[in-house]
Amino acid sequence: MIDSLRGTLAAVEQNFVVVECAGVGYGVRTTAGTLGRLPKMGGEVKLYTCLSVRQDAAELFGFIDRKEREGFRLLTAVSGVGPKVALAILSELGGDQLMLAAAGGDAKAISRAPGVGPKLASRIVLELKDKAPGDFFSPDGGAFAAPPQENTGAGEAVSALIALGYSQQEAAAAVGRFSPGAPVQELIKGALKVLSARR
Repeated sequence: MIDSLRGTLAAVEQNFVVVECAGVGYGVRTTAGTLGRLPKMGGEVKLYTCLSVRQDAAELFGFIDRKEREGFRLLTAVSGVGPKVALAILSELGGDQLMLAAAGGDAKAISRAPGVGPKLASRIVLELKDKAPGDFFSPDGGAFAAPPQENTGAGEAVSALIALGYSQQEAAAAVGRFSPGAPVQELIKGALKVLSARR
C-alpha cells in the first residue's frame, strides 16, 4: 500500500500530476481543489494516496490532505461510484459542500457533478448522510478542496453550532440549507432559526 508520496512536482495536467520520488515519476490522478493548492513546478509536494487496482489497470489517486482522501474513500465505497466519478464530485463540490449536501439531503447539488444522475446522487446522500466524520467541518483550514471562502464559512458555522450543543448531523443539515458562500454570521443565524423551529 502506498500511503503517501513526497517528492518534486514534475508535471501538471488536467486532474493529473507527476511526482518524482528518488528518480521515479509517479502519475497521480487528483481533484481540481488539490491542483489549486499545489506548489510551483519543481517544488516539493506531499500527496496522500489511494491505489485503485482493477483487472485492466492500477491507478494512483492523490490528495493534498488526509481529509480529502477520506472523502474519496467514502464516495468510492458507495455502490456505483468509481474513482473517476468520485474525483468529479469532489472537484465540483469540494468535500465540505459534499458532506453538507449529504447531511441536508440535497441530492440535486451532488447531481451537478459530471457523470452523476439523480438516482446515483440520491444513493450517495442515503449512504453518506450518517458517515460524515465530525472533523470534516472543523475550521482549521477547510481540509477539503472546495474554494476556501466556501469551506471556511460552512465549516466555521457548523463548528459554532456544535459548540452550542447541537449534534454534527443537526448542524450540518441546518447549515446545508443555505449557500456555503454566505457570511459565517448569516449561516449561523439562519441555521439557528431552522434548528429552533424543529425543537
